[in-house]
Amino acid sequence: MIAVVQEIINSAVTTGPTVLMPQGLNFRRPIDVVNAPAISADDKRAILAAWASDFYALDSRPALRHIPGTPEPVSIDDVCSALEELDRRYEN
Repeated sequence: MIAVVQEIINSAVTTGPTVLMPQGLNFRRPIDVVNAPAISADDKRAILAAWASDFYALDSRPALRHIPGTPEPVSIDDVCSALEELDRRYEN
């Protein structure tokens, strides 16, 4: 039973927010999520929130985030800036 639970956890860690990303879209930077026309504002916010999560912080450099499917880590400041831009674009 413990092995099954660990396998589920490992799978979730590996896929992470990539589960939220539509097939065929590869994001290099957080602003790429904001600029993606095929994704709703709510889904963009969910992707960026996951990207900002401490779960994806690098152990040795906590100001950097790296999610599966992205080529390199990005700063938490870049993720926050993308979230702010998203808010500006979709203000009601």
